[in-house]
Amino acid sequence: MRWLTTPLALLVTALLVASCARKPVGRDYHLEGQVIAVDTAAQQVVIRSEEIPGYMAAMTMPFTVKEPSMMAGKKPGDLVNGTLYVAGDDAYLTQLTTIGSAPLDGVMPPGVVPILDPGAMVPNATFTDQLSHTRTIASFRGMTVALTFIYTRCPLPNYCPLMDRNFVRLQQQIKKDQALARRVHLVTITVDPEFDTPSVLKKHAAALGADPALWTFLTGKGQDVSAFAGSLGVFISKAQGDDGPITHNLRTAIIDPSGRLAKVYDGNDWTPDQLLRDLSTAASDTKASTR
Repeated sequence: MRWLTTPLALLVTALLVASCARKPVGRDYHLEGQVIAVDTAAQQVVIRSEEIPGYMAAMTMPFTVKEPSMMAGKKPGDLVNGTLYVAGDDAYLTQLTTIGSAPLDGVMPPGVVPILDPGAMVPNATFTDQLSHTRTIASFRGMTVALTFIYTRCPLPNYCPLMDRNFVRLQQQIKKDQALARRVHLVTITVDPEFDTPSVLKKHAAALGADPALWTFLTGKGQDVSAFAGSLGVFISKAQGDDGPITHNLRTAIIDPSGRLAKVYDGNDWTPDQLLRDLSTAASDTKASTR
């Protein structure tokens, strides 16, 4: 009878392997909106999208396209419809069709914000943290800081939520090295300060398991957030009204203990391991230079 059970075992094993390898079940959503900007290098199209029922409110977001050919001929002002595929921590457009064009109104394309060069002093700014305490950027002097930008209502899993997940992993790795944990700090700044009040950020931080001794969330006046973000090359645009859509790009920075910009990551393709190495190097270099 052994010759009967062996094929059965092989079949069960094969089914288990196939099950484990299967991608998360995703869902298609119909998207309609207007192209605001096209970033060929990042394989993204910034679209001012109408509401996607059951998924997200109307807002302006950069959408990754599955195939670069989908971007061919697309330009700001184009009216488009398409299919947004969302599965697990991933989301991208599988189809995008131009159906007309219209003048752009109230939204400027990214790419016009000056960027500080590495080695430049990062400007000071005053914000409020998730515990409702006043915090200035200068208050982090003496620590090597990893700083990124998000907003809590961001619906795309590979955009702001990815920055959160990366910082969660970074926090976990830093806590394994107590010497490093004493020399570094994580800072997340919201680009939606009107909605992301200290109480909202406190709940968001708690949901992520953020340790306030190591990871600070900041909000503040809209003009202060925009001015500081702009110095690090982050473009923020919001349509009129409190619930207007937000457009922003992703930038993550390392600031050394003296307050100078050490390094900037553009976009979302950096990894926690990569940032940890650079953060450790910046902290070690500063420690060595002060001996």
